[in-house]
Formats: sequence, C-alpha cells, structure tokens
Amino acid sequence: MSTLPRALTLPSRPTTASASAARRRARQERATAWAFIGPSVVVILGLSVVPVVWSLLLSFRADDLVTPGRWVGLDNYRALAQDPNFRTAVGNTLLYAALYVPLSLVGGLALALALNRRIRLIGLYRTLVFIPFVVSATAQGVLFSFILDPEFGVANALLHHLGVSAQGFLADPDQALYLLVLISLWSGVGFCVVVYLAALQDVPPELVEAARIDGAGRAQVLRHVTLPALAPVTVFLLLWQFITSLQVFDLIYVTTKGGPLGSTTVIVYFVWQQAFQMFTAGYGAASAYVLALALLVAGGALRVVRRRQGRTEGGTQ
Repeated sequence: MSTLPRALTLPSRPTTASASAARRRARQERATAWAFIGPSVVVILGLSVVPVVWSLLLSFRADDLVTPGRWVGLDNYRALAQDPNFRTAVGNTLLYAALYVPLSLVGGLALALALNRRIRLIGLYRTLVFIPFVVSATAQGVLFSFILDPEFGVANALLHHLGVSAQGFLADPDQALYLLVLISLWSGVGFCVVVYLAALQDVPPELVEAARIDGAGRAQVLRHVTLPALAPVTVFLLLWQFITSLQVFDLIYVTTKGGPLGSTTVIVYFVWQQAFQMFTAGYGAASAYVLALALLVAGGALRVVRRRQGRTEGGTQ
C-alpha cells in the first residue's frame, strides 16, 4: 500500500452567489432579531428616555401642562434656591435619611446575626422578618393610619390602659416624621436582613475558627472578622437605603400628605404637589432634577467606593 502523503488542497473561494446568499441570511437574522427586540426598545424609549428629555426641557419653562408655556431658562432653579418650602422639604428628606439609613443597617445586621443560626423553625423566623418588606407602602400606610389614629386608634387605646395621655402621633408636627421613620423601618429592615444573611454565609468559617482558637470572644470575632468581611455589602446597603430614603413618597401620600404643617413634606412629595396640585409643572420638574442630581451623586459615590475596594483587595492579594 502506498504511504505517500496526499496533496494539500486549498479551500475554494466562495463564489459571488454564495457570498450574496450569506449576506442575505445575515440581513434576515438581523431583521428577525430587531423584530423580537423592537417592542422592548419602543417601550424603553417611550417610557424612560423620551420622558426624561421632555421633563428636562420642561424644567426650563413656565408651564402648567394646560395653557401654552414660555421659556424661562434657569428661573425655576433660582426660585428653588429661595423657596422656604423647598428648603423645608430638603431638610425633612435629609432628616428622614439620617434616621432611616443607619437604623435600618444596624437593625438588619443585628437580626441577621441572630437568624444566622441552626435552630428549630429558623426558616419561619426568617420569613416573618422578611414579610413586611413585600407589603406595599400603600398597605402599610393604611394599616398604621388606623393604628395611630389620635381618636380611634389602637395605639392611644393601649396608652390609655397604661395610664399615659393620648398622643397626636401622625397629627402632631413634632412626632409625625419620626413615626414615619419607624413605619419604614418595620418594612425596610427585612431587605437588609436578607442581604446580610446571604453575606454571612460567605464569611470564611476557617477565619472564625482561627480567631476563636486564638482566644477571641464573640465581640472580637464580630469586630475583626465578620464586619470586615461584610464591608462591601454594607457599602452597597448604605447607598441603596440612602437612595430609597430620598425617593420616599407612597407612605407619606397615604398617611400625612405632607402635613401637619409641612412637617413631613419630602422632596418627591414636593415635586408631586407642585406639578399636580399647584399646576406649576415646570417648577416641579426643576425640583425633580435637583433630586436626580442628588441620586447621581449617590450613584457616583458607590462607583468610587467600589473601585477603591477593588484596588485595595487587588493590592492585598
């Protein structure tokens, strides 16, 4: 049998007909792909991009959405800087965030540590902690409006049995905002618990065991092992809860409607009030973009922190 190698042959060049057929198939595939994603693109453009651009242009106009408006440039933004009601809304929002964010993180971490154990019915306990988070803010507002009603609420009835005088609760300017923070914590802590529980599962058990062998107590293990391991998650939750607190609206709309005496008027409610109650849509759009700028700053801070953490972890490795 001959062992001579076969002659090598080069693949033939595609003919003009086969090349045009390939291009035709490529065009058909692109057309099919656009047919599938086209509706989604239209929805995204129609419900996000176009409204954002339109509201940005609206913020430079004096417009009530009914009669023809006029271009006023930066006058809306200058008016916001001098508006005491807007300053009150900003102050209420910052106070709400200053209370809600750290309390939700501390409460979420404490509950997560308590629930990160192998005990009987632990799944039930975790579910009960998370259930308030899935309850809508509207339902929460209705529920607590009944409970905290100054005249017929359960809370004042209980205080009466304890010998404590009746409280104004949500009708009291000195109490309303703090009670809204507590109501938000009732639901918002559940999200932090779930995230922290997931992060606690990733804490290396060998580090915890090594620290205990070296004589570290629970507090020292928490401080030197657990909390450093949870640092990235804590940063995420910090900024997530801060962004959430800046956008609070549903709960306030259902319970206090910005009252009493403007003590619970926050930025988002101020935007809604200007646009749909006062019919100064341009002014409301300007205040909405002030809020959008604050959210962009918070998002930028998250990116900077994550980059620094990535560099630190890379340098450590």
